[in-house]
Formats: sequence, structure tokens, C-alpha cells
Amino acid sequence: MSTPHNAANKGDIAKTILLPGDPLRAKFIAENFLEDVVQFNTVRNMFGFTGTYQGKKISVMGTGMGCASIGIYSYELIHMYGVENLIRIGSCGGMQESVKLGDIVMAIGASTDTNYAHQYHLPGTFSAAATYDLLYKAVEEAKKYQFPYVVGNVLSSDIFYNETEEWRDWAKMGVLAAEMESYALYCNAARAGVNALGIFTVSDSMVSKEEMSAEERQTGFTNMMKVALGVAVQL
Repeated sequence: MSTPHNAANKGDIAKTILLPGDPLRAKFIAENFLEDVVQFNTVRNMFGFTGTYQGKKISVMGTGMGCASIGIYSYELIHMYGVENLIRIGSCGGMQESVKLGDIVMAIGASTDTNYAHQYHLPGTFSAAATYDLLYKAVEEAKKYQFPYVVGNVLSSDIFYNETEEWRDWAKMGVLAAEMESYALYCNAARAGVNALGIFTVSDSMVSKEEMSAEERQTGFTNMMKVALGVAVQL
């Protein structure tokens, strides 16, 4: 059963999927970590693959940028393809002095400046949160590898090139980092009763203005991938 955005048939996609924003990162994971890989999607060049990792069937697919994009792909994965565990892996911008380049950020919650949750007609503001079991497993994986990590709130923002420094107000509330997708993912997962987690690599710092080099990105992102795959194989 294909959709306007996904050419996969039912059964082509595993119950657990990794979701990088960049489809080329999905391709990298498939080529470097998975075995017996089959590509299930090329629509809009949003590549999706299914293979095995340590004998476990796992999928990986790009989602694009922003809540609107991941909102579409995650909704279809959940409701059309029966995916039960969705692990976002992406980059983020650090918003605290203590959050260093290359650190892994695990989003226990996601704040937002979007209006994504208006569709649920809630009488207040929805606090989008990760699934604790996935978060716990991710923390244990990071500890096992001795990767530097922090756990806390992130900001899922609609704006990448912001004309103001609104991030400073979020930082005062203890928000660790900014990214663009987790709020929508957490909302979709909560509404459907499935599991979700956002894991990120700090690629730049809004505080120090530092940025990772291309080589540092490759190494740091690989650490995050190992953590996510370590979680996926347990599900």
C-alpha cells in the first residue's frame, strides 16, 4: 500500500525505524551498519531502507526538515505501515554553555514555536515527551560506549534563520538545544499510542559560535547512530 510520499508495500518497513532528516544519512546508515538491505522508497528522493542489525529487522528513512515534513512521514509510517518505534537522529544547535560540540542530546521533552498541536483541539498547551523506555535504553547505550551525553528539553523550531535571538529566552528555561522536528514526532506518537525518541548530535553552539568540522560531524554523528541502533536492536 503506497502513499503519495512512500512507495513501500505493507511489510516492507520494520516495526522499528531510525529517522534522520537527511535522506543521504539514511543511505549512509544502510550502507555502513545494516545487512541484507532493501531500498523501499525513492519518492521525492526521501530514501528509505530496511535491513538487519545484529539479526534484528530495522528500517531507516529520511524525513526532511521541519515539523510539517516529519509530521507527514511519521504519520504515514505509524498509520499506514504499522511502525511502532520511531527514533529520530539529527543535528542540533547547543543553547547552553555546558552543552559542547559533539555531545549527544536526548530529548526527554520538546518545546516548540509551531502550532502543530492545534489539530488536537486541546484546552491548553501539550507537553510533548519521549517514551521513557526508549530514553532509558539510549542512556544505557551512551554509558556503555562512554559517549558524552545530556538529557533534557529541546526546542523544535520552525525558524532556522531567525532575525531575533529568541533562543536566549528558551535557554533561560533550561532548554538544551534547538532542532526542528521532535515536537511533531512526539505528538504523532502520543496520539497513536506508539513509541518515539529524539537523539541529536550537537553540531554547533549558539553560545560559543563554534561549529563542527566535516570530519567531526562524521565521527560525532556515527556515535549517535550507534546509540540509536543499540536501542533499536532491543525493541
